[in-house]
Amino acid sequence: MSFKLKEFLKAQLSAFLGGMTDLAIYSFCFKVLNFSAPFSNAISGSLGAIVNFVINRYWSFGNTKNSIGSQLWKFVIVVIGSIMLKSIGIHYFVDVWKWHFLLSKLLVEIIVSLGFNFTLQKYWVFKK
Repeated sequence: MSFKLKEFLKAQLSAFLGGMTDLAIYSFCFKVLNFSAPFSNAISGSLGAIVNFVINRYWSFGNTKNSIGSQLWKFVIVVIGSIMLKSIGIHYFVDVWKWHFLLSKLLVEIIVSLGFNFTLQKYWVFKK
């Protein structure tokens, strides 16, 4: 398996683990705490991002040579952009178009994670 494919798959596993953390917290906030879908997403996305950062730094991209501070501020910018894109997408799917909250979350997660998060994390946040 090529290095680039292996790195991509590791990053996707990291995103999956962060995503599962995110999804569990999102569901809890939306169903149990009765928070709005976009607000639930902001909370869950922030906590899932912490899981994702740690796994990406030490395992997926294996870049601990650069300072954690230099990576963290970039990661925070990516997470803020990601949460904003996801919250807007979820708002339209759940609040405007009345789609199921989990289907909406999963669809938006896939689109933003592959098209936005991976690219910026690989080539900017954890660039070697």
